[in-house]
Amino acid sequence: MSPEPPLIGIVEDDAIMGESLVQSLTLEGYAVHWWQDGASAMGEIETLRPDLVVCDIRLPDADGQTVFKTACNAGGKAPFLFITAYGDIDQAVGLMRAGAGDYLTKPFAMEDFLNRTRQLLDSGQRDQAEGVLGISRPMLELEALLRRLAQRPSSVLIAGETGAGKEVCARFLHTNNPRKDAPFMAVNCAAIPDNLLESEIFGHERGAFTGASGRHLGYAERARGGVLFLDQIGELPLPLQAKLLRILEERRFTRLGGEQSLTFEARLICATNADLYQAVRDGRFREDLYYRINVVSIEVPPLRDRPEDISWLMQRFFAEFTASMGVELRGIGSLAEEVALAHDWPGNVRELRNRVERGVALALGDMLMPADLFPEYRGASDETAAIASLAEVREAAERRQIERALAETQGQMQAAARLLGVSRTTLWEKLRRYGLTAGLTD
Repeated sequence: MSPEPPLIGIVEDDAIMGESLVQSLTLEGYAVHWWQDGASAMGEIETLRPDLVVCDIRLPDADGQTVFKTACNAGGKAPFLFITAYGDIDQAVGLMRAGAGDYLTKPFAMEDFLNRTRQLLDSGQRDQAEGVLGISRPMLELEALLRRLAQRPSSVLIAGETGAGKEVCARFLHTNNPRKDAPFMAVNCAAIPDNLLESEIFGHERGAFTGASGRHLGYAERARGGVLFLDQIGELPLPLQAKLLRILEERRFTRLGGEQSLTFEARLICATNADLYQAVRDGRFREDLYYRINVVSIEVPPLRDRPEDISWLMQRFFAEFTASMGVELRGIGSLAEEVALAHDWPGNVRELRNRVERGVALALGDMLMPADLFPEYRGASDETAAIASLAEVREAAERRQIERALAETQGQMQAAARLLGVSRTTLWEKLRRYGLTAGLTD
């Protein structure tokens, strides 16, 4: 039996254009579904799950950006090929930064359209398991590792700065495991007082201590065959470290004040933002437990080390919060993105999420602007200084992009210029201004 052809969804209100695209794609052997308005597409795209969506940016009842966000929120991974007029190119480029596949400017040659279609279908088949945690190389590599680990029962230690996404990675591990329907029990070891932590993790029997009026099942028991996730594991008191070690060695435990031995069925995943090895040397963490929980160790890179993910995450959070709050905003302004790219993000992804949520809730205009993300700009008494600050941000973002292009092309100016979409002369002038001329080749 021959495999089913790829399904391509077309969102196009122009009858002549739509019929032309349907006919050309059908002759190429693709299955095609044509929607003539945005509402129909958004209502059916989750059910049909096309392999590629060809979408006009301007529709009678919506725009392509809304259709794209709806598909993303529904969990769709199909690449989008946007059809745009010349005046909408900026929006199309912004959508590509948000994760869309490509765009074509009207009028276009049908052969060019079919070539782009084939390229996007090929890339979608190669990358269908990628880009869930981020689009930067470090996060794509981390995601691939987590997918492999998901099929194995080994204990995992996830390290990384506060807010970098350690629990997100732990949940990703769980949802890609065959036992994903089992519970995921998360415990923040630093958020629960020491005198309650043992009871919360291991449970207690009635009368085990003052106030224990009944039996309480702990997280270890409630996790059953799923995951017990211990965040901030370095804050676990030494006496509880010994009991946790026994769980890992014997796969058994008892409730506080109890005598019955219970089987521990869950997978243990731990996370820390501290140097556990240093804690072992300082005597604050058991060495034997350290090696037990550190069967496989992974590290989530901080957001400042993966700038490619910043705009991608902003778009995801923007779509999430505009939908949940019912707020109508046109999008994220380019200046807001530039300010975000220049920020160090000490709070990592958690800080970015918080700033986008606050910005969407309190936005002053119909676009998310720098002052919405960073309210500290609103208090500037000197308006000129605020404008100068944004200019500096723009230059810093431009310099970083040039440096990335040079790194990608091993310092070859012509190749870097092509990658950046500028002439060699323009790139040379910018390199001189930023002092980046050393080690270049033609």
